[in-house]
Amino acid sequence: MILKILIAISIISVCFLISPAEARNEYLNNGYNSCRSGEVEVRIDQDDRNYKYRDYNYTDNYDGISDDRRVTLSFRKFLGSACTDEFKELQMENMNLKQQLELFKMCGKVNRNPSLELNQNFNLLVAKCKGIMPTSKEKDQERPQGNHWENLKNQYIKENPGDYMGTKLLLPKDFEGPLPEPTK
Repeated sequence: MILKILIAISIISVCFLISPAEARNEYLNNGYNSCRSGEVEVRIDQDDRNYKYRDYNYTDNYDGISDDRRVTLSFRKFLGSACTDEFKELQMENMNLKQQLELFKMCGKVNRNPSLELNQNFNLLVAKCKGIMPTSKEKDQERPQGNHWENLKNQYIKENPGDYMGTKLLLPKDFEGPLPEPTK
């Protein structure tokens, strides 16, 4: 009974630790384009061992105590790494392009919201977007009202009367009786 209560409490406590998933822009993700040419690793280890060896012959019995301490410095150089100066330069260029594309996409919204200038948390974003204005076509573009799918469907029905799946009868109105048997 106590075990069931502990399990229930642990499940409930885990539920409080769960957070919702956050959306992200996949094209801003670097993926596997990391540039690694080598690694340096420092490790400190300590092993304490106490053991007793007992044999049928009492003269062979002994106790052992062993304390081992190690400090290890490892350096790995990857042979054949693609991390060349040209690759680093291309990666930096791609990161700058990604940032510029994101700013171009979002700066219209940032510049239309004057409250962002008053919030110190957005100083960098406001500075980056200063001077980037949406084109007149983007600003004056009229957006269709309502559900886009419904608008397309209604336009198709107007252009093709009687050819819409919901309005066209597949069987004649005077049809009575069971459907015919399929032929093999």
